[in-house]
Amino acid sequence: MTTSHSFTPDELTLLADRDFFRKKAKVSLKIKQILEELQERLEAEIAFQPLLAPEGFDSQARQFVKGEHLEDFPYQYVDFPRLYTRENKFAFRSLIWWGHHIVFALMIEGPLIKQYRRNLFNRYLEVADQDLCLCLSPSLWEWKYGPGLTLPITRSRRSEIAATLDHRTFFKIARFLPIDDSAVETGTIVDEGLKAFQAILPVIRT
Repeated sequence: MTTSHSFTPDELTLLADRDFFRKKAKVSLKIKQILEELQERLEAEIAFQPLLAPEGFDSQARQFVKGEHLEDFPYQYVDFPRLYTRENKFAFRSLIWWGHHIVFALMIEGPLIKQYRRNLFNRYLEVADQDLCLCLSPSLWEWKYGPGLTLPITRSRRSEIAATLDHRTFFKIARFLPIDDSAVETGTIVDEGLKAFQAILPVIRT
């Protein structure tokens, strides 16, 4: 069987576009700078916060990642603070996903999960109604949102959130920022990321 290697007109236009990768590189650099500044702001924030962190947590640990194939789309993220072991997941991820949205997400799993759950409900009024949602996927690594995927954390949904979290060994709380949000155009993504972390902080504070 012979495979056709011909290109469509749209593909040829893209292949011949010399400016495409220059523009992409420029945007990627801006994203890197945004994530670096956000990480620095988060570092300053947690310096004064008593975190309920798993054993082995290093407050200086961070990870920057750049990739091309999150469901075929480029992405960049920073995990800070972060701890990943077989037993524990304790990380705040700031992810910019080309063609989709920006996500600020707390991911937690492990022996402290019951205490995090207690913190959430003991401090529920601090966390609710701040544009946060509970991610419903059976995987921590799902980054889409919407009906069936996320549940808004609001005062009126307290019992629904509690029922969803009952017996879970992990959970993820996130704020999703659309690419067309005014914060993206005006350059205040770092502020939005810090606000999201501050809103989630009661869950992981001692």
